[in-house]
This record gives sequence, structure tokens and C-alpha cells, in this order.
Amino acid sequence: MTKYVIRGGKPLFGEVEISGAKNAAVAIIPAALLVDGVCRIENIPQISDVTLCLRILESLGATVRSINSHTVEIDATRIRTTRTPYELATKIRASYYLIGSLLGRFGRAEVSMPGGCNFGGVRPIDQHVKGFTALGGKMMVEGGFILAKAEGGRLHGANIYLDVVSVGATMNIMMAAVLADGNTVIENAAKEPHIVDLANFLNSMGANIRGAGTDTIKITGVSSLHGGSYAIIPDQIEAGTYMAAVAATGGQVLVKNIIPKHMDCITAKLLECGVEVEEHEDTLLVRRTGRLHRTNVKTMPYPGFPTDMQPQITTVLSLAEGTSLVTEGVWSSRYRYVDELRRMGANIQVDEKTAIVEGVECLKAAPTQAYDLRAGAAMVIAALAAQGESEITGIHYIERGYENIVEKLRGIGADICEVESPDDDAANANVG
Repeated sequence: MTKYVIRGGKPLFGEVEISGAKNAAVAIIPAALLVDGVCRIENIPQISDVTLCLRILESLGATVRSINSHTVEIDATRIRTTRTPYELATKIRASYYLIGSLLGRFGRAEVSMPGGCNFGGVRPIDQHVKGFTALGGKMMVEGGFILAKAEGGRLHGANIYLDVVSVGATMNIMMAAVLADGNTVIENAAKEPHIVDLANFLNSMGANIRGAGTDTIKITGVSSLHGGSYAIIPDQIEAGTYMAAVAATGGQVLVKNIIPKHMDCITAKLLECGVEVEEHEDTLLVRRTGRLHRTNVKTMPYPGFPTDMQPQITTVLSLAEGTSLVTEGVWSSRYRYVDELRRMGANIQVDEKTAIVEGVECLKAAPTQAYDLRAGAAMVIAALAAQGESEITGIHYIERGYENIVEKLRGIGADICEVESPDDDAANANVG
């Protein structure tokens, strides 16, 4: 077990390269199960969630071959089972995408209940189930597994209206529908960039999906998908996290390998805070010299401000002059990390879905814990801005979604290292 040790209070300068999008990769890899042939997937981030996805595919019988650190080839033509390993699938939230891909291709799926981050709110899959049921799937839960089976062995097209805008349900239903008989229409669909990326991946393999990126997606089922090559888009949230780090610490950093349009919702709020952002073809130059200004933020489905950036922007606003309001408009609760920021001197009060943030002059170093992926990123940002030496435990959450975060931060001047945690060593020794 390891922890991060960060000596903060230093502005950041230099360049940082953004990796492939986690939220796209963890859907596109399961979607490779729909393909009869070899998929070559490029720009894959080196993160633990991706490693788990690939291990699950191998356990099902797919052949996975690493071409280099960011490119894999997946051949799912000889899948031998539709039952996922319990111990692997329960470690990752995105394991639910295996239901859509396996049900869509083989007419059945047995997937253990998903795991991953638990940031205090319920993350139901009722909209996924609604979509699968409309397509002719029968769903039940037994022994910790979600069991799905298509009536007649193959799904059929349907009109599906999502009661709430759900990224996961939109992507899962898309995967299930591409090989279904007939036409499927998903209304009130989510519009995030990784939904468009999944549609583009599937279309490049022979699917017929139109309207991804709008609130109505139309899918004409095809008999099979063929192999091909595809490169995953850059990670919007990773880029936003480094932008937030510069906002919190000061300095100037060139954020490279991005799609600036995807960053507009984040850039707009940082500009309101007094951060300078210069847009170029595939980079953003982020600069902060003066005191941050207060602003209000409400998370919303894309193109609104992303919920996955809520902890990071709250950390930035804890250093802004004046009172800011942060409202969580996507999940019922996502504020477990606030107590950790308070340990560092932040003045934040939470009232149901709204955090009232009174800006302070500076944060002070303290030992903190990452409770989930994005909260962990917020702890890193806070430690970078704080005076003194901070320690962050629970870093396995952070490594679920950030590739080489220690090396990347060092590259822009951060004083951060990963060390063995003596407490964990002692605990392990006692257990033994």
C-alpha cells in the first residue's frame, strides 16, 4: 500500500500531455465484445480501470495483445463464456457495460454487481434495465450477479425514453442495440463526448448509429460488426484537473493533446474565477497570477459543467475571494471529500446538494484520504496549493483514472512522491 507525499505552495510551470479518455475507454473496451474480428484500439490510458477491463475480457475468452503502452488489439471471436469473474467485475463501476455488449451479441449475460467509487450517493442502473427490457431482455439478480437473457436469443429494436439523462444507460443501450433486429431510438439521451466516441468506434466497425451527441440517438441494427482500428479521444476530465491545479497553485501550464471544444464548460468557469486560458488548435495555455474570484457552479449533463469536475472546482473556489456556491445537479450526494478539505483549513458548509464555499487566503498541509477517484484528484490539488507537507492515502482510487499522475505533476514542477505507507505495512504484518 502506498500514499502520496506532497510539499505544496509552489506554482506550476511547463507542459502536460493528456491521455486517452477513461470514460470512453471503459466503454469501448467492453464494446469490442460485439465485434467479430480484431479491434485495434489506440490512445488507451494506462490506468487501473483499463487494466481490469482487459483482464475481464481475457477471462471471457477474448485474445488481448498489447502493441505498445497505449495500443491493444482485441479479438473476441472465440468468447467461451458470458459469465464475468465476480472478483474482477466488482472492482469497477464500468463492468455494467459488459451487460449491454454480451446481451447484444450473445443474447445473454451474467455480470456481477458493479463496484468502483462510492461517493455517498446511490448510483442506480434502473435506466439500463428499462432499456434492456424494452429491447426484449429479461433481467434478474441472483447471487450477486445481474442475469440478462434475450427472449428468442436476440434483442429487437424499440423506442426508449430515458426518465433521466444517464450517460451509462445511453452507452449501454447503444451497445445492446447495434446488433438487434430492427430500429432503436433512444430519447432524452446523454450527449457527453465519450458517448460520441463510443458511437464513432461502433460505426467504424460497421454499426449504424446516428445522432450521438444530441438528445435523440437512432440505431439501425446490423447482422455483425467487423474488425478495424480506432483511437480514443483525449480525457476531458484529466485535462480539467490539471487546469484546476494551475488555478489553485498559480503558474502557467500548456495542456496538450486535447479537444478545446470539449473543455468549454470547464474553461468558462475558470475564466470567471480570473484564470487566463488561451485556446489553440489542440492545446490550452492556462495561467493564474492574481487572487481567484468567487463564482457559482452547478453540475449538469454535457454541455454543462461536469459532475466529475465538481470536487476539483470546489477546491479551487476554497481559495477564491468571496463566497461561492457549488450545486450538485447530477448525483444525490458527492461531498464526502469536504471534511478532508476542512482539515486543510477550507471553510465549506454543505446543505443537501449545495456547498457554500467561503474562500480562505491559503490552505494548510494535513494528512488526508481519497474517498473516490475525483475526490482524490481534489485532495492532490489541495495539497499542491497548501503550505507544508501533506500525505494522501487511498491513492488506488486516483490511479483508477489518472495515468502517471506523479510523473506528470513532477514534469510541471510539483514536489510529489509516492511512498510506502508504514501503517499499511504494520497492518499487513498483523494480519499475517
